[in-house]
Amino acid sequence: MRLTLVGAGAMGEALLTGWLGAGHAPADLAVVEPVRERADAIQARHGVRAVDLAEAARSDVVVLAVKPHQIAGVLGELAGGLAGAAPLIVSIAAGTPVAQLEAALPEGTAVVRVMPNTPALVGQGMAGIVPGTAASADQVDTVRGLMDAVGRSVVIAEKQIDALTALSGSGPAYLFYIADAMIEGGVHQGLTRAEATELVVQTFVGSAALLATGTPAAALREQVTSPAGTTAAALRELDERGVRAAFLAAVEACAERGREMSR
Repeated sequence: MRLTLVGAGAMGEALLTGWLGAGHAPADLAVVEPVRERADAIQARHGVRAVDLAEAARSDVVVLAVKPHQIAGVLGELAGGLAGAAPLIVSIAAGTPVAQLEAALPEGTAVVRVMPNTPALVGQGMAGIVPGTAASADQVDTVRGLMDAVGRSVVIAEKQIDALTALSGSGPAYLFYIADAMIEGGVHQGLTRAEATELVVQTFVGSAALLATGTPAAALREQVTSPAGTTAAALRELDERGVRAAFLAAVEACAERGREMSR
C-alpha cells in the first residue's frame, strides 16, 4: 500500500512513526511538507520520500494532516491531480465535515474523517473515525489499522464527532489542567516540583489502568473515599466549588464550539 502524509507537523510525524513501527516500509511512505527544512528533517529521521501533491494523488491512501485553515487549499490542489486516480482520502483536519471534503473532490472519491488526539505522540492515542458516503468497509478497516498503530480507534457517526471531540479530542488538555493544579498543590505542601510531578504522573497512570478494568469511575472513587477521611474532605471542597458542574459545562462548551466550526 502506497501511503502519503500531507503535513508533517507533530501529529503527522507521530502517525508516520506509528506506521513505520507497525511494519510499513519506508519505501511505501511519502510526505508532502512545504517547509523545506522540515521535509529534509523528516526524510533524514525516517527514510521516507518527500513528494508534491501531484505525486501524492497517485498514492493508494492520502492522509491530510493539515490545519483547518489550510484544508481548502490542499483539497483544491489535490483534486486537480485526481483525474484517473482514486486514492482513499483521510482527513484529520478539525471542524471539516465529510460533506465539505467530498464536495471539494471529484464525485465518488472515498473520504474518511478522523479526529485523533495528542497521546498518539506516545502511541496511546484515541481516534474517532467517520466514514464518507463512498468509503467501503475495507477502506474503513484500512483507516482503523492506521490509527490503531498509534493507539486505539472507534468508528462513529458524524453526528457524534463533536461529543467525541469534547472527550477524547480535547480531553488530554483537561487532564493536563488537573495535573498542573495537583502538582502546584503538592509544591505548596512542601514537595519539590520533581517529586510532585512523579507522584501525579504515576497516579494518573495507575488510575487509568483501574478505569480500563471496566469498573465504573464512581465506584473507583468510592473505594478511595473513607467516611470523614482525607479524600472525603478534598472531594467536599471540590463539590462546594462547583468543579463537577464546571466540567460538565466545559464538555458542552467544547462540543458546541465544534458544531460552530463545522457550520
